[in-house]
Amino acid sequence: MPFRIPDQLLRLRDQVLQRAAQLRSVRLPALSRRVKLLAALAGVVVLVAALLLWPYKGYEGQRVLVVDQGMGRRAIAGLLTREGVLYSRWPFLFYAALRANRTVKAGEYVFDQPLSAVGVFRKLARGEIRLYALTIPEGYTRWDIADQVARLRLASREAFLEATNDTKLLADLAPEAETLEGYLFPDTYYFARPAEPRAMVRTMVERFRRVYLPLKEEAANPQGLSPHEVVTLASLVEKETGVAEERGLIASVFYNRLERRIALQADPTVIYAARLEGEGEFDRVINVSDLERDHPYNTYKHPGLPPGPIASPGKAALEAVLNPPETRYLYFVSNTEGGHFFARTGAEHARNVARYRRLRAEKRRRARTAESSPE
Repeated sequence: MPFRIPDQLLRLRDQVLQRAAQLRSVRLPALSRRVKLLAALAGVVVLVAALLLWPYKGYEGQRVLVVDQGMGRRAIAGLLTREGVLYSRWPFLFYAALRANRTVKAGEYVFDQPLSAVGVFRKLARGEIRLYALTIPEGYTRWDIADQVARLRLASREAFLEATNDTKLLADLAPEAETLEGYLFPDTYYFARPAEPRAMVRTMVERFRRVYLPLKEEAANPQGLSPHEVVTLASLVEKETGVAEERGLIASVFYNRLERRIALQADPTVIYAARLEGEGEFDRVINVSDLERDHPYNTYKHPGLPPGPIASPGKAALEAVLNPPETRYLYFVSNTEGGHFFARTGAEHARNVARYRRLRAEKRRRARTAESSPE
C-alpha cells in the first residue's frame, strides 16, 4: 500500500510551511539564516512526531491478530496495515528502527481502539497478548483438563497429556507418582494462545505446592500418610461428594476402613480403572464386569489405596484428609439429593441402602408422572 498522509497531517504540514514562509519574508537583521533553518527543521520534527503519534483506527469493532513466532517487522507492519490497525506501515517501521533493541513478542493481540504507530509498537514489544481463562473444577482428571485445553485451542489434547507424564516436577514431593494426575491443582489459570503444555502443567503443579505445603505443616495426618497417599485419598473424597460438610465424614470412613483393612469399594476408582484402559473415555454406568475387573485401581478387588490419585482434589478435600474428624462410620450411600447416609454397622448400612432405593424409586415415579401429566 503506497504511503498517504492523512488530511489532518496535510493541513498541519501546510500550516508549518506557511509559517516558515512568513519567517523567510521577515527582513530583520537579527533573523539569521540559521534561525530560518531551525524553523524549517522544527516543522519537519512536528510532522514526523504527528505521523508517529497520531491515533488511527481503520476497522469496525475489534481486530484479533496473531503475530507468529519468527515473523519479521516488515511482515508485521504489513499485517497491521492490511487489517486497519495502522494507516501506513512506514511510521511503524521508522519507530521500530529507532527501537532496534526492542523485540516484538509473538502471540494473539486484540485491537479495539485508535492507536498511534508508537502505541502499536509498544503494545507488541510489551507483549500485551490476549489471555484465555482455563478453569479446572475440583475433581477433574488430566483427561478432562486436556479436553478443556483443546477446546480453548491452547494446545492439542495429545500434547497436554504427554506433558502430564513429566513426573520430574514431583521428584522431591511424590517420587512414586507415575503421572501428574492429582497434582494439577483446580483453579482458574490464564494462558496465551498457543500455550506450551509443559509450562502449563508446571504452573498447575506449582499452584498445588503453594496450597498443599502450608496445609501439611498444620496437619494432624492421623495415619502418617505420605504426600502421594494424601493426594490419592483426597482425590477419592473429591470424587465421592460435592457437599462441603461431608468431605471430612467421607475421609473418616476411608480412614476407618483402611485401619480395619476393609476394601474401600469406591466406585470412582472403578470408573478410573476403566478410563485408564479406554484412554480416558467412560460414558456409561458401572456394570458387574467393571466391579470384577482385576485392575490395581479397582478398590473392590484390591484393599488399600489405589496406586495414585484419580482426579485433582481441591483445598477442602486435602484439608479433610489431613485433618479428618473422629467417627466410627464404615459405610455411606447416596441420599439421592447429592449427599449421603452414613452408617457404623453393616445392618445400619443395609437399612440405608433400602432407604436409598425407596427414595430413588419414588423420584422416578414422580418424574414419570410429571412427564405424562398434561401441561
